[in-house]
Amino acid sequence: MSLKEILPGRLGFGTAPLGNMFRAIPDEDARATVEAAWDQGVRFFDTAPVYGAGLAEERLGQMLSDKPRDAYVLSTKVGRVVLDEPETEAPDLGEKGSLFEHGNPNKVLHSWTAENTERSIEGSLKRLGTDRLDVVWVHDIAQDIYGDAWLQKFEEARTGAFRVLSRLRDEGVIKAWGLGVNRTEPIELTLDLDEPQPDGFLLAGRYTLLDHGHALQRLLPKAEEQGVGMVVGGPYSSGVLVGGAHFEYQQAPAEIVERVDKIKALAEKHGVSVKAAALQFVLAHPVSAAAVPGATRPSRIAEDVAALNEVVPAEFWHDLRAAHLISPAAPLPAGA
Repeated sequence: MSLKEILPGRLGFGTAPLGNMFRAIPDEDARATVEAAWDQGVRFFDTAPVYGAGLAEERLGQMLSDKPRDAYVLSTKVGRVVLDEPETEAPDLGEKGSLFEHGNPNKVLHSWTAENTERSIEGSLKRLGTDRLDVVWVHDIAQDIYGDAWLQKFEEARTGAFRVLSRLRDEGVIKAWGLGVNRTEPIELTLDLDEPQPDGFLLAGRYTLLDHGHALQRLLPKAEEQGVGMVVGGPYSSGVLVGGAHFEYQQAPAEIVERVDKIKALAEKHGVSVKAAALQFVLAHPVSAAAVPGATRPSRIAEDVAALNEVVPAEFWHDLRAAHLISPAAPLPAGA
């Protein structure tokens, strides 16, 4: 079954902010935001154990507890096991640094073995308060692509998590599995395998208005050829595209801010919201099944839905291309 057949719409809800990403979010704000997503028709929710050491899953589970389970699609990730013991040192999240310093105090074990994949799923089911998952992503096996460490993680995942998830899919326990990463290399490597084969992938930050060239060169043509779908994570590039200060989970560098300013100037010229440009760009690729922006305020959900339906003139996209702000190889929305 393809991701487009599984997912109930083109707009999902990314729950990293529910894990207190960047700042502590009051429970009432988190609940109101999830309720707003539900009221706006969002029925796809993506989460992960590492989001606040289980906090995002706990909150999401509580907030969906009164909703019919068959009415929504739920995805989470494996590769991190939330332990009962407290963390006594600064958590090692690689390039994500102290992103979830306001989350739960639990220690998180990084492991992609078969045993810990099953352990991770058991923990997620408990925190989410559900009896089943729809999609499971193998999380963050390529945080450092410049050394050998990520290849070791990949091999551990290939012989562990990949095989467990493939078996669970074949048994009908889950509907699909894939990789949830912010690098293209591990997905390309996985698509080259004879088996096990993923159904799709969640690619965060590597197919956006600000960064899409590398994905277009090899990954997306290969995925399209194999019929593998993509969920786009971080369509706003950690927020810098829509007024935030972060890019790649860090303070946005000057060259990125300059590029964003150029995009904003063209958007203003054509009377287009940057949110609409960002969402509609990533969803225009035929491999894209959905985008999962995160939010911490109910008003952001309404903005996302409006952005998805906004009419963006073809001239805007052509001006972006002429200004070399998007690749000439990137598919444009219908009518552009």
